[in-house]
Amino acid sequence: MPDSRNSRPYVILNAAMSVDGKIATYTGDSRMSSPADFRRVHRLRASVDGIMVGMRTLLRDDPKLTVRSAGGRKPSRIIVDSKARTPLTSYVVRTAKEIPTIVAVTSRAPNNKIEILAQRGVRVLVCGRGPLVSVKILLRTLRKLGIRKILLEGGGALNWSMLNSGLVDEVSVAITPRILGGEKAVSLVEGKGRLLVRDGINLKLRKTAKYGPDLVVSYKVLG
Repeated sequence: MPDSRNSRPYVILNAAMSVDGKIATYTGDSRMSSPADFRRVHRLRASVDGIMVGMRTLLRDDPKLTVRSAGGRKPSRIIVDSKARTPLTSYVVRTAKEIPTIVAVTSRAPNNKIEILAQRGVRVLVCGRGPLVSVKILLRTLRKLGIRKILLEGGGALNWSMLNSGLVDEVSVAITPRILGGEKAVSLVEGKGRLLVRDGINLKLRKTAKYGPDLVVSYKVLG
């Protein structure tokens, strides 16, 4: 069952993807958004308290996870990093003393790496004892820290973990008019998946809009 909405932040999964559902090519290139959609994403970022990504996205893109042209708005950057592998040279670590930065790990993460990240200004949250971060524990902890709304920006493994745990409230995808292919290319949602179509996560269409060549579709996650 999903967590109570009062015990966790509201979560919007947002991504740009090709018509065939890829959010990056097999080489890792993920630059899909048109300039118009890029501006939409930054307006969306400006409306939330935190921006969340997984480890593969961090290693692949070294993203800034900041907001442009939003009057100094600085949502917390949240990295789901079970083993504390976040590079000390990454942009989020180098700017952690200027922009709130959270790294979620498990109790299996090396203590020395946790200490170093903390020294660099990163807030490290231990969320679970298993091999992977418990996203349910993480979201409850974030809510206690005053984070009420999160923009989830993937990648595919984290998107699945959050959806499968009933922790996503909206899905918003910008579909770029391209087909990329590639069985090793990253899809919007990966993980194990559901056995049967009837067991899939149900969505209800909320709205559609065009931003440049991109079609943005927004859904409410049901149940």
